[in-house]
Amino acid sequence: MDGMTKLLDMRGITKVFPGVKALDSVDFELLSGEVHVLLGENGAGKSTLMKVLAGAYKPESGRIFINGEEVKIQGPSHAQELGIGIVYQEFNLVPYLNVAENVFIDHFPRTRFGTIDHKEMHRAANELLCSLSMQVDTHALITELSTAQQQMVEIAKALKHRSKILILDEPTSSLTEREIEQLFSTVRELKRKGMGIIYISHRMQELWEIGDRVTVLRDGKYIGTRTLRETTPDELVTMMVGREVSFLFKRDFQQPGEEVLRLEHLSSAVHRLQDINLTLRRGEIVGLAGLVGSGRTELARTIFGLEPSSGGKIFLFGEEVHNSTPSRMVQKGVALLPEDRKNQGLALILSVAENIVMASLEKLFPRKYIQSRKEKEVVARYIKNLRIVTPHANRQVQFLSGGNQQKVVLGKWLCTEADIFIFDEPTRGIDVNAKAEIHEFMNELVKKGSAILMISSELPEVLGMSDRIYVMRERKIVAELTHSEASQEAVIRYATAADHATNTMGCV
Repeated sequence: MDGMTKLLDMRGITKVFPGVKALDSVDFELLSGEVHVLLGENGAGKSTLMKVLAGAYKPESGRIFINGEEVKIQGPSHAQELGIGIVYQEFNLVPYLNVAENVFIDHFPRTRFGTIDHKEMHRAANELLCSLSMQVDTHALITELSTAQQQMVEIAKALKHRSKILILDEPTSSLTEREIEQLFSTVRELKRKGMGIIYISHRMQELWEIGDRVTVLRDGKYIGTRTLRETTPDELVTMMVGREVSFLFKRDFQQPGEEVLRLEHLSSAVHRLQDINLTLRRGEIVGLAGLVGSGRTELARTIFGLEPSSGGKIFLFGEEVHNSTPSRMVQKGVALLPEDRKNQGLALILSVAENIVMASLEKLFPRKYIQSRKEKEVVARYIKNLRIVTPHANRQVQFLSGGNQQKVVLGKWLCTEADIFIFDEPTRGIDVNAKAEIHEFMNELVKKGSAILMISSELPEVLGMSDRIYVMRERKIVAELTHSEASQEAVIRYATAADHATNTMGCV
């Protein structure tokens, strides 16, 4: 990487929390004009290392050099003064303040009388956003913006201190393909201006599109750094997990059994679902593909009874279901693992044990009395079988990694003895090893006779895991493809109504 200067050099960074060494003598460097990917499983230490750099944590030991000079970062404000900006996966914006107010919330420009200089604030905010090729009304409230626009506001907020180092934590996890390309265009422009960008992502396929080098952490330790053009996904996966992993959608396809779910002309006035016809049989995974906004999640919620239907029929095991509600669908053996596991799938302040049994209390304890011994036995079984990493069953779920939280959601529904599972984005935001385990559990479920309807925005996952694929566009099903018929090009063509399309992995 000739001609690039070293912006950042972190040497031997160690950070210890009570009972846990989160970082163990980790090294990391960043050059001007490069995107340096930071890769590792959940819990590998990526976020902790970046919080050390951003001043949120103070390390026990180690040295940090910026532009060749050693610095002792005293806190977030000091990090900003040193030219370090960070955009976290969970945005830190105030919804009912406008764009300009959010950009300058920690340092409003002032008039000579000491009051907020609103005119200068909006001028400066507009200039920052224009530098990111984003046109947005700086008087608009954050609630009026799309996710991608909010992200650009966060980036503008991070860059207002003339940052030379920008940290992006899972920046594409909630973006559409078009929005991802807009983000990548912005990142490339920042690179051209000499900025160094640290990029954290679990979406392996996008790393070669945007990254220059990659550093892998595992269990809080530095494993190695590679130039992306000289490495492969398999090598990076091995570095991440410490062993070879056959994680790419290992399916044991089999002859499906009886029909367990059928939709006939299902419609929803609330979500504009139109004339949906779909079948699902025992022993198969049916993928539901389509662009963001095509109606996939709305269809799942309508099937489960969370949203009302306005026409058509739902059949379970050959019998029509009238006026479905979530409780009725659970009783009939249907489970929904929602896209937003933190807000809709889990009670974060409750324990692993409480979350696993919460949907099965009546089934487990018909006499309305919770037997502690039985509860412990049931919970221990699911923790063991699903390989949930937790110090104990009473650990609050909010302290688990994303992959282990998803396993707790799965354990909750397995505990209900469901036959039909609706997985909405089953592997979003979790590391590659956890993805492999979730895929393995899905495969085992259908081998035992369960049926899965799977929604995913990762096209390789849809193609690799599905026996059949339904493609949605504009709230309708526009195609049904068998596993042998399905291809990236075919799915994208139906999803976009285009005669041809380029490779857009992750757009559906």
